[in-house]
Amino acid sequence: MEENRVQQQCHPGSFSYIIRPGDTFFILAQRFNTTVEAIRRLNPNVDPNNLQIGQRICIPGSAPSQCPNGFFYTIRAGDTLFLLSQRFGVSVQAIINANPGIDPNNLQIGQRICIPGALPPPMPPCPNGFYYTIVPGDTLFILAQRFNVTVQAIINANPGIDPNNLRVGQVICIPRPVTPVPPCPNGFYYSVRQGDTLFILAQRFNVSVQAIINANPGIDPNNLRIGQLICIPTF
Repeated sequence: MEENRVQQQCHPGSFSYIIRPGDTFFILAQRFNTTVEAIRRLNPNVDPNNLQIGQRICIPGSAPSQCPNGFFYTIRAGDTLFLLSQRFGVSVQAIINANPGIDPNNLQIGQRICIPGALPPPMPPCPNGFYYTIVPGDTLFILAQRFNVTVQAIINANPGIDPNNLRVGQVICIPRPVTPVPPCPNGFYYSVRQGDTLFILAQRFNVSVQAIINANPGIDPNNLRIGQLICIPTF
């Protein structure tokens, strides 16, 4: 919605952040050591289930240190400075110099560091599918079953992907047409997440299960798919 794209001024005690591929309020809360609710309060006009790449929001806390001519990276399981230097084409010493006080031998999962002189890895093109962000436990076999595609089709859609080393937070292309989105004039869109059921969603958003079913013709209440976009009615 247009109001979500307004470049708002952030209150003192917060800083401006531009949404990137794969971002969610949950991921941002973990990255910047805050809570989803705190981010929601600072961005009352932002739909957390429909974040747009390039959209500007406010994050509570102090602005992170600068990373000129580079980008910020969040440490994941298995990362080392040597592996990061190879992945992004910079030297270990350059990473150390860009992160004063970093302990190269004690990287912490969730730690945010600067990768100098490099650009974030580009997302694969995905003209006939949709982007998906890897979560803990994902494998290509599990994703193939979940989204009714083959493992080989996912590999073909993501040149250079390492099927045996999927990284939490990694954005990949799922080569499957997106399910048509139901009209939602009197509600808002919600992307189904792991563990969701219509009963849980009805309680969470204070609507009835039947109202959600009525707003989503053809929905299978017993087979919600992670990433499926549904309408949550508010009337």
